[in-house]
Amino acid sequence: MMFETINNLLNSKSRTSCLSFATPCLVFLLLVLPALAQETANSGKSPPLEVADSEAANESEMKPYEELIEHVGTKFKMLPISSGKFMMSSPEGEADRREDEGSQREVEISAFWMGATEITWDVYDGWAADMDLFRMKAMNIKPSPRDPFAEKYQTSQPTKPYCDMSFGMGTRGYPAICMTDHSARTFCKWLTAKTGRYYRLPTEAEWEYACRAGTKTAYSFGDDPADLGDYAWFIDNSEEVYQKVGKKKPNPWGLYDMHGSVAEWVLDQYDEEGYQLVDGQKKDPLAVPTKLYPRVVRGGGWNQFAEDCRSSARASSNEEWQKQDPQNPKSIWYHTDARHVGFRVIRPLVEPSEKEKNDKWEKAEPIQKERVGPKADIKT
Repeated sequence: MMFETINNLLNSKSRTSCLSFATPCLVFLLLVLPALAQETANSGKSPPLEVADSEAANESEMKPYEELIEHVGTKFKMLPISSGKFMMSSPEGEADRREDEGSQREVEISAFWMGATEITWDVYDGWAADMDLFRMKAMNIKPSPRDPFAEKYQTSQPTKPYCDMSFGMGTRGYPAICMTDHSARTFCKWLTAKTGRYYRLPTEAEWEYACRAGTKTAYSFGDDPADLGDYAWFIDNSEEVYQKVGKKKPNPWGLYDMHGSVAEWVLDQYDEEGYQLVDGQKKDPLAVPTKLYPRVVRGGGWNQFAEDCRSSARASSNEEWQKQDPQNPKSIWYHTDARHVGFRVIRPLVEPSEKEKNDKWEKAEPIQKERVGPKADIKT
């Protein structure tokens, strides 16, 4: 558009009078734009994909939106979660309460968007199975401005899974399962680059805040586990396989499958004593992982009991989740024996700085060495 404007001006009868306008524009095009492009490339940030209602300057402007996986064509819904305070953990008199739920304490949470459902295979395989790359090649699709930024996370499955990680239970519309938290975190980095919007796993506090949705009962619908079947897939109604997401009733904030379906990865290190690792953190607490095991999953799964699906119930990862993996060393990508584990993503309203990401939100030890597979075939 700018080139057309300048050309019209330079070919107009008033060419001389327009020169004062055209010259600065030409300088901008020839010098400034390339510099800006280089600065963007050096920053490691991709230009955002335009998606309706996905941007907000403050909480009052936050709206639900549908994120798109380019070239794959799959979408998933993100819901706004307002900031607030809540009493984290369960009261001492709650039925089936466990010691690792610790003492109740007030926690303040900043605003974020959260996936209305868990990440499904349709979305996950855009990265995990390189579906976007296959479609780009098969349909001769030109890479978007974001694809070069996503390339570093297109690992093309650096180690082959021991078996079909859906275990024949279905993929289209079903929750992705059996990934390690490293896989889930890497997916979030790919998704961030692929969309130009910052995504990550929720913290344990953010997850419980969203699950409770303003309630104080054992479940977001009340205290009676007899009603759980209306809201969750669990051992009593799942028929020993997982089910498609979003088929039960949502919680008061519109989030589906926060109880049951699959247990969900969060960022935190697990502490069997409760929350001593975050003592003193009253706003947006996070127990930054310092050990590979155990780490926290929340919400309970399709093969677990009602008490495992309570809003405050906690579970932890362990080495047994890779028992069937014959590889040595074990894969950093798959948990062959965690068929009940998946994840959902969040996007904070205020994106943290790179330093804040490195110091807190994306920090995890030990650093796992990635056996990187073939590079993605992305050419600009």
